[in-house]
Amino acid sequence: MSAFVVFHTAVSVMAVPLGLLAFVRDGKIDPQNRVGKLYLAAMLVGSLSAFGFILTKGFNPAQVLTIATLVLLFVGTFAEQTKWLGRAGAYVQTFSLSASYLLLMVFTTTETLVRVPVGHPFAANAESPELLPVRLALLVAFVFGLRYQLFELRATRRNNSQGAVQTKSANEKELSGVR
Repeated sequence: MSAFVVFHTAVSVMAVPLGLLAFVRDGKIDPQNRVGKLYLAAMLVGSLSAFGFILTKGFNPAQVLTIATLVLLFVGTFAEQTKWLGRAGAYVQTFSLSASYLLLMVFTTTETLVRVPVGHPFAANAESPELLPVRLALLVAFVFGLRYQLFELRATRRNNSQGAVQTKSANEKELSGVR
């Protein structure tokens, strides 16, 4: 492997534990905290550096997935701050950044399984049918994880809005007693 491929691999692999840490610690990839920022940086550098060698292979699905990853990272980074999305921004952010992790894991498992075990890899190439169960497992994990994240986001928002209503009600009672 060339030094450039080693660099790309090292940066891209860093995103795997960072994303996992974000999910475990925060329940999502949050672009506002340190782990989220490191994840986004590793993903951005890894995705952009991928073009350095996948362009030499001619047009292929990896390029489409890399572009999709970049779009998801961009949308996920700015969705919650976008006024026209309103309350949906947090949901769009959660979906986008979780989907970027799914694509990362598709790339990671594919690249690993076409190389190991050395001498007799699990799959011959990225299109091998042996990878289908792995990809289906990743998709199932994504769907269940995303469902959990969206449920938690909704519950948090509901609790925050109920707390705001209770605070407003308490403030009104205090004001009415002062008169």
